[in-house]
Amino acid sequence: MNEETKRSCVDCGVYNCHTRDKEYPDFCLTAELTDEERAEVWKLYEEPENQKASVVSAQIESDFYLRYTRVQEIVAFAKRMGYHKIGIATCVGLIEESRIFARILRKNGFEVVGAVCKVGSFEKTKVGVPEEDTRITGPIMCNPIMQAKIMNREKTDFNVIVGLCVGHDSLFYKYADALCTTLVTKDRVMGHNPVAALYQAKAYYKRLSNEPIAAYPEDVNPKQPEASAR
Repeated sequence: MNEETKRSCVDCGVYNCHTRDKEYPDFCLTAELTDEERAEVWKLYEEPENQKASVVSAQIESDFYLRYTRVQEIVAFAKRMGYHKIGIATCVGLIEESRIFARILRKNGFEVVGAVCKVGSFEKTKVGVPEEDTRITGPIMCNPIMQAKIMNREKTDFNVIVGLCVGHDSLFYKYADALCTTLVTKDRVMGHNPVAALYQAKAYYKRLSNEPIAAYPEDVNPKQPEASAR
């Protein structure tokens, strides 16, 4: 780590904010907080929705620790929050999984509004995507802003993302009015389990730490396999 790198929680091995039995490191974000910053955040937690969501989340974690899947936790959270209408913002490639999830929600008494990523059938070229970049994945763009607007129109109480592309999920979060959570994070290589690459960062995917990640295909080393052996 060079001297210009600003250190933060990802560089800490103490975790005194969690254990309270050690000393904070000199770059600790907790130790740097001002009284004004703490008071500002506490005031936000006093807002009814924030306070209830914080309490319910902690209770779900405690009551079902190592017992419930993410699907079950979402259902339990929505029940305790008193939600009725749940939005599902789904990738078209995961529509079958979203249908299963919708059946589970309906079985548990929820009303479901599902919006697939291609809703509106907007063309990619009209938003500025070059035509050559539509040849593999098709001409119809993912439309997370429209997905969010539909959820807002339907007045969903809570929204669940199922496999939206990186960046598209960000736009959905930006424009959705209701609280959101993610059921599935898209990773086409890892079977939608992106943390698997980090589990293997010292073995098959050690190049993630050893080499810069190319932003464009022409910058990818053609000799570099998708997954390298030890």
